[in-house]
Amino acid sequence: MLLTVAASAKSITDPVGRPLVVPENPTRVIALAPGITEIIYALGQEKRLVGVTQYSTYPPEAEALPRVGSYVRLDIEKIVALEPDLCLATKDGNPKHIIDKIVNLGIPVYVINPRNLQQIMDTITGLGSLLHAEQAAADLVADMAKRIKQVQTQVKKGQHKPRVFFQIDAEPLFSAGTNTFIHELIELAGGINTAAGEVPYPRYSWEDIIVLQPEMVLISSMAGGLAPEYLVRSWKQWSLLSAVKNEKIFVVDAELFDRPTPRLVDGLEVIAAIIHPELFIQRNKKTEK
Repeated sequence: MLLTVAASAKSITDPVGRPLVVPENPTRVIALAPGITEIIYALGQEKRLVGVTQYSTYPPEAEALPRVGSYVRLDIEKIVALEPDLCLATKDGNPKHIIDKIVNLGIPVYVINPRNLQQIMDTITGLGSLLHAEQAAADLVADMAKRIKQVQTQVKKGQHKPRVFFQIDAEPLFSAGTNTFIHELIELAGGINTAAGEVPYPRYSWEDIIVLQPEMVLISSMAGGLAPEYLVRSWKQWSLLSAVKNEKIFVVDAELFDRPTPRLVDGLEVIAAIIHPELFIQRNKKTEK
């Protein structure tokens, strides 16, 4: 079965440099990753969505949309059955051979690959242009940039940059290296990432952690699917750690850190308020309510 693009179409180049022909006004869009689904809703263009992947749970309204498999195990039959005129994919996650199969069926696929906050904002701008939501994209990007700048301005007033360990998974123990969103957020928030290095997601033993001596520990709320209380308790047994001695162990909402979406700025504000509570008193008061 070979599908064809609508007569009213235009030639573009996607963010990874692939030339493609897309509908002038896409009306049947499939988002092939949860983060893409989230951005489309943030742009107010959810009316165009006819399908999403498993774990597209934000916003909650997205849960009602048809599923086309997980972003790493896409179901081509389900994709074709939804008769999309455009698929939106991510280089970091969607298998290339599956994307190639979708393209060979005559369905245009626009591929994104944001690696940092600036590239997320560029991605939002590109999707805004693609989906005729230029103003919504401009407003969203402007808000993100403003909030990032506000955090940067505040943390410059800080007297100390603490060593921060961000726990992504618990058993085994993983963190985030230099080329990750989490590393960027820690640095922007005025901290030092103890897991900085070339390995994107390094694995650690507890002996390694004692050598690293983090002053603060941030634990992803989804780490190993374990309860937050258990996750905190597993750290408290290591009394030699500065973070344990000073009771600087915090559980943070995983959803604010694991997808390349505007909510990463929420994650930045959360980390900044934890690292420098004296500089973000108003935010901490709101959190306590």
